[in-house]
Amino acid sequence: MRVGFVGAGRMGAPMVARLAAAGHEVRALGRTEEKRAAIAELGATAVADLASVAAGADVVVLCVFTDDQARAVAPELIAAMPVGAVLLLHTTGSPATATALAEQAAGRDIAVLDAPVSGGPHDIAAGTVTVFVGGDADALDRSRPALASYADPILHAGRVGAGQKMKLVNNTLFAAQIGLVAEAVRLGDRLGLTEPALLAALPQGSGASKAMGNIARAGSTEAFIAAVGEFIGKDVAVVRGTAAELGADLGRLDPLVDAGLGR
Repeated sequence: MRVGFVGAGRMGAPMVARLAAAGHEVRALGRTEEKRAAIAELGATAVADLASVAAGADVVVLCVFTDDQARAVAPELIAAMPVGAVLLLHTTGSPATATALAEQAAGRDIAVLDAPVSGGPHDIAAGTVTVFVGGDADALDRSRPALASYADPILHAGRVGAGQKMKLVNNTLFAAQIGLVAEAVRLGDRLGLTEPALLAALPQGSGASKAMGNIARAGSTEAFIAAVGEFIGKDVAVVRGTAAELGADLGRLDPLVDAGLGR
C-alpha cells in the first residue's frame, strides 16, 4: 500500500519502521534535515510538506500528541488526499475531533478512522500494540494491511468516535488501577511490608493486573507515575471533559484516578 505518515516520533517511528519492513511504500513528514535523515533510516521516504505526504496515498496515518495538533494538520492532509483514501487518526483525544474531521472529509469521499493505540513503542516494534477503531467497517478493511504491520489486535469499537471513547475509558481504568496499587503499597507499609517485597509478590497473586506488572518492572509506583503521568494525565483530562459534555462523570473511579496520577 501507499502510506503517508505524519508524526514519526516516539510512537510513530516504530510504526514507520514496521510499515516499511512489511513492504509498504511509506512517505513520512520530516520538517528538518535531521528528522528527514531519521525517517530515511527507518526505511521510508522523507518529505518536507503535508501535500507530499498525502498525494497518491491509500492511507494517511496521523500520529500527533494532542487534539489541537490533529485539528491543525488534518484539513491540509484531507485536501491533498485522493478520493477514496483513508485517514487513520492515532492521536488520543476527544471523540468530537474525530467526528468533526470525518464530517470535513465526507465531502471528498475520504473516510476517517479514529484509531487510538493502547501500548508503548516496544509493543509497536513487536507488532502487538492494541488499536481501538471507530468508523466505517469497509474503510477499516481497506486500511487493515497497513494497520496489521504493527497492530494486533485491531478492535472495531463502532462508529467514528467510538475508538476514542474506548481508549479514554481504558486509560481511565488504567489510571485507577495504578491508584489501587499505590493505595495497596500504602496499606502494605502500614502493615510493615516494603514496596519491593510487595511488587515482587503481588503480581503472582489473584490481585495482579497489567498496571501492577508495569509498576513492578519500573521498581516503584513513584517511578512508574513519573514515567507515564504526562500521557495518562492528558487522556484523563480529555475523558473528564468528554464525560462532562455528556452529563456524566468518573464516579467512584475519580479518587482512584487522582491517586494513579500521584495527586
